[in-house]
Amino acid sequence: MLEGFTILADRLVFQGLGLAPESALGQAAHFFVEDGAKIFFLLAVIVFVIGFFRSLMTPEQARRIIGGRSRWRGYVLAVLFGAVTPFCSCSSVPLFIGFLEAGIPLGVTMAFLITSPMVNEVAMVILISTMGWKIALAYLATGMLVGLIGGIAFSSRRLKGCVEEYVWKIRMGATATLAVDHSLKGRLGYAASQVREIVGRIWLYVLLGVGVGAGLHGFVPTAFFAAHAAADNPFAVPIAVLVGIPLYSNATGVIPIGEALLAKGVPIGTVLALMMSVAAISLPEMIILRRVIKPTLIALFTGYLFVAFVAVGYLFNWAFGG
Repeated sequence: MLEGFTILADRLVFQGLGLAPESALGQAAHFFVEDGAKIFFLLAVIVFVIGFFRSLMTPEQARRIIGGRSRWRGYVLAVLFGAVTPFCSCSSVPLFIGFLEAGIPLGVTMAFLITSPMVNEVAMVILISTMGWKIALAYLATGMLVGLIGGIAFSSRRLKGCVEEYVWKIRMGATATLAVDHSLKGRLGYAASQVREIVGRIWLYVLLGVGVGAGLHGFVPTAFFAAHAAADNPFAVPIAVLVGIPLYSNATGVIPIGEALLAKGVPIGTVLALMMSVAAISLPEMIILRRVIKPTLIALFTGYLFVAFVAVGYLFNWAFGG
């Protein structure tokens, strides 16, 4: 289904505008059209579906059904669900918003947000074919572990104040007060109103985030990484994580970059740290998340992932002789 957005971008950018696929401008424009359309589509569909189901039950019922009675089971399910959803970091944000509004605990929701862009089944297939099954399984286990630990770390009640107030208002009271028409037409109307409200709040952030990502995606050369991430540089891993933050892509899209860097002699741990950073800590994602969570939580989220990815990079370099 998501391939349709690639076809749409191909026709609009390469055929309609006549931009060359190999040009930096063509790549940036293609990225903007494809990911912008995909994110708005996912946002509208997911908010509509969750809005419809929220009209069928109270927030407490949603918490019990989706979150489960066991918080630990919720973490595990969130990580597993994140591992099988082929979303980039920005595409995971609509689900993040929907989960919060459905009453899923913040820590469980953060576990999904961390895992989803890092790991998916498509990326695993490509990893196995390009880097081998050992590295692919190690990447899978590491990504899920980072998501699980992160979810637990962000489960503190004190962090609930770092979520924008309007999210809690929707979560705690909107279902009971707005879903008064229990007919199918009424429930569909309520779901549509939720799409208008949520998309209306964050559409500018989405466009800004994807625009930043598109510019960086099209105009930052791969050769830059090979020049600053050599095996003899003890700071290569943290540098790779820092450099990866503004480069917006999904786990599948960044794997060819990783493969090229490995071929140039960049150590495996450094490459994986870069891949994780590109997939899970993107500047566009931070811009979009700002509409939902406050700067304090964004800083903690980014800081945790930075430390985790640096640790993973050094560990893989040591384990695989990088």
